[in-house]
Amino acid sequence: MDGGDQRIVVAGAGSIGCYAGGCLALAGRQVILLARPRIGEALLKHGLRVTDLDGRDRLIEADALSVTADPAVALPGAEMILVTVKSGATQEMAALIAAHARPDAVVVSLQNGIDNADRLRAGLAGRRVLAGMVPFNVVQSPGGELPLRVHRASEGKVVIEDGVAGLVDLLDVDGFAVTAHGDMTAVLWGKLLFNLNNALVALCGLPLATQLADRRWRLILAGQIDEALAAMRASNIEPARIVGMRPALLPKVLRLPGWLFKMLARRMLAIDPEARSSMWDDLQRGRPTEIDELQGAILRLADRAGTPAPLIRRVTALVRQAEQERRGSPGLTPEAIIAADVPQ
Repeated sequence: MDGGDQRIVVAGAGSIGCYAGGCLALAGRQVILLARPRIGEALLKHGLRVTDLDGRDRLIEADALSVTADPAVALPGAEMILVTVKSGATQEMAALIAAHARPDAVVVSLQNGIDNADRLRAGLAGRRVLAGMVPFNVVQSPGGELPLRVHRASEGKVVIEDGVAGLVDLLDVDGFAVTAHGDMTAVLWGKLLFNLNNALVALCGLPLATQLADRRWRLILAGQIDEALAAMRASNIEPARIVGMRPALLPKVLRLPGWLFKMLARRMLAIDPEARSSMWDDLQRGRPTEIDELQGAILRLADRAGTPAPLIRRVTALVRQAEQERRGSPGLTPEAIIAADVPQ
């Protein structure tokens, strides 16, 4: 793939989509952002600001952006489609791609959860669909701040399924490092272990760095990971390393005293003070969360394997309750989560 000639469409210009598209555009790639009308209008009027925890701060002027809310405009000429919509919109996006995109376009899922690439494949029979994994947090500027700013608040390389020549060269740009992997199933299950913390950040409302510094929260995360690993072992799933640490060691490291945890988990703690979780952002904005794709994926696996997951069930119930209340993060303490009277 020739980076100068390939037309890339980012299908779903939310936080991750705008950040990925912004980095690619800054590197000279031909990028079109397929965005909701509200975001699209803001981008076309005010541009896009791309920042990160390493100090990068770049503004893409409005007239340098290609943005549309119309899939019939964005998709027909795309040679590469990066799908960054929420999991609940995956099937709809597959239908739009099937209706408007050329049959030889390469489709890459850069979404949370385990099953989104398979959902895209189901709706795009015969087309090339690759799984991907984004390891870092992206924080979007608060409502009203213009130009819209997307800030990468943690470290990590994007991982994409191997098999398309030149794909890494096309997508691997400054601020958006990309590598290929031959076993994306293992990578996605490994990432899911870390994503179990998204719900805890959403429930407490604390910045990620502050939350991870508190051993009480780490104990709850470790308990969830224990339950997830038990379900994976019973299902013969071997999750990949994500931050250079064997998944089986994660609960042990999380349970360490704070001073020792900081020494052994430096890569895990390479986090900007701004970082929270996308699930926290969903609660703040009154949107449905991806709890069914994260904790829900483990619960489905545990049910099939016959392994217990009471803590994950508790966390899931509390997030669903917060979704229904539509008052943002409930600001719970670790003790409140353990003591909450929720259906099991």
